[in-house]
Amino acid sequence: MNLRGLVSVTGKPGLFKLIGQNKGGFILESLDAAKVKIVINMSNSKMATLEDITIYGDEEEIRLLDIFETLKTSDIEIPAVKADGTTLRNFFREVAPGHDESRVYSSDIKKVITWYTIIKELPLFNEEAPEPLGEEQA
Repeated sequence: MNLRGLVSVTGKPGLFKLIGQNKGGFILESLDAAKVKIVINMSNSKMATLEDITIYGDEEEIRLLDIFETLKTSDIEIPAVKADGTTLRNFFREVAPGHDESRVYSSDIKKVITWYTIIKELPLFNEEAPEPLGEEQA
């Protein structure tokens, strides 16, 4: 799964693809059909790559990519985003066992479902992630 360059921006719905940088900030393009381009200034907005996002766990944090991989390879039925809290929580117990139920809210689960729905159709979803920069091949 190659989700490098896909980001979430605080206060903006959906996901964005990082397409460049200028002196005003980062240039992003929405992943929806509109393909809206925006410039995000890091002094007044927070941006997180999907590769770096983690979910609170009881013992250790759970990577969002691991949850997406579980969804991709399993036959777990994904509930509707508007499902009730119990349905969402039961679903998340299957895909993210060991998550901290007191710190992971229904809104977080809805966000994971929404993001997965957006990216599962992208070609990047089935590509291998490139090696991190600076690591040499043995």
